[in-house]
Amino acid sequence: MSVHPPSLRQDARVIGLVGLAHMTSHFFSLALPPLFPVFREEFDAPYVAFGLLITLFYSTSAIGQASAGFLVDRVGALRVLLAGLVLEAGAVGLGAFATSYGALVPVAVLAGLGNSVFHPADYAILNASVDARRLGRGYGAHGICGNVGWAIAPVFVVGLGSLFGWRAALLAASGAGLCVALLLAAQRHAFRDHREAAGAGAPRAGAARANGARLLLTAPLLSAFAYFAFLATAQVGLQTFMVSALVALYQAPLAAATGALTGFLLGGSAGILTGGVVADRTPRHDLVAVGGMLACGAFTLVVAGAAAPLALVAGVTACAGFSMGLTAPSRDLLIRGVTPTGASGKVFGFVYSGLDLGSSTTPLVFGWLLDRGEPRAVFVVAAVLMAATAATVVPLRRPRVAAPAGS
Repeated sequence: MSVHPPSLRQDARVIGLVGLAHMTSHFFSLALPPLFPVFREEFDAPYVAFGLLITLFYSTSAIGQASAGFLVDRVGALRVLLAGLVLEAGAVGLGAFATSYGALVPVAVLAGLGNSVFHPADYAILNASVDARRLGRGYGAHGICGNVGWAIAPVFVVGLGSLFGWRAALLAASGAGLCVALLLAAQRHAFRDHREAAGAGAPRAGAARANGARLLLTAPLLSAFAYFAFLATAQVGLQTFMVSALVALYQAPLAAATGALTGFLLGGSAGILTGGVVADRTPRHDLVAVGGMLACGAFTLVVAGAAAPLALVAGVTACAGFSMGLTAPSRDLLIRGVTPTGASGKVFGFVYSGLDLGSSTTPLVFGWLLDRGEPRAVFVVAAVLMAATAATVVPLRRPRVAAPAGS
């Protein structure tokens, strides 16, 4: 039976709804950190303890993401997505009732578990529901929505917290997430089930798990996992420690160093938007991914060399961020190209778990470099990781891998 390609309006509807879910996941990932100074006073705990909460969040998300991918392919992306939304919203709401630091530990774990579903579920829906001709822009919009969620969260929780208290702010955040879940459930008919394209010959559960595990251990998908692990370590490391490193390396005022970080983030968002258009207009997504990461590394080395005047550093970091952002839609299309039909959940869940793995190790690596008085090394190591990221693209140039029988 032939299936008519979706219209532009249908694609925009799906992209908007999935983007809203992604925005909500990023929103919740930054719902607690802006309140750490308040928690520190109220619960009398050191900042390192709150850093542990972030490590728990991302570690749980990394472990859960691969399993969530198998669940997406088993029961359907929308069901898993809704469950993750409700779980993460519920965890943040539970945090409003915390009376000690210890009560925040299960909140971080539950929120990380809820966060683990978004990439496998989101990409399974986008791959099945959006016309391939517009998929690059769909991926770009998806990434931008995540950035918007990060930007909204501190303003939301700190703003409401200053007016009504932090407990009310977390309850309001939880309620907003539940409203998003209700909206997606009401619009469920807009989404196509990615499992339908796999045909009726789906294997039994045990065989599916075994075949799926073999699929994930193929060279292209292991390379994709490494791509995200290297990328996250470089990107999150720069986002977290760029300001401190610039202050030490350039003797820069805090405002100037913060401006350089803002340039990096804004450049990244502009790059994602541009990259979506580029990805839909070129078949050589590998060249875009490799070129963008190498360019980002080169701009980062310029910062490391302290060669650019301080006044121009924000422009250099913006170019670095743009180059990195430009690669994102092409990268996702490369992964789609090596994903067997009906396996989007497990594949995107597995490779994106590398993102959380890299995010969880970043504070240790880059924090250690700064503690040793090596701010220049922060940028050098980030540039090396970007080159390593580019190298992992080579196996992704292969055509779509064949799924093991019945996967």
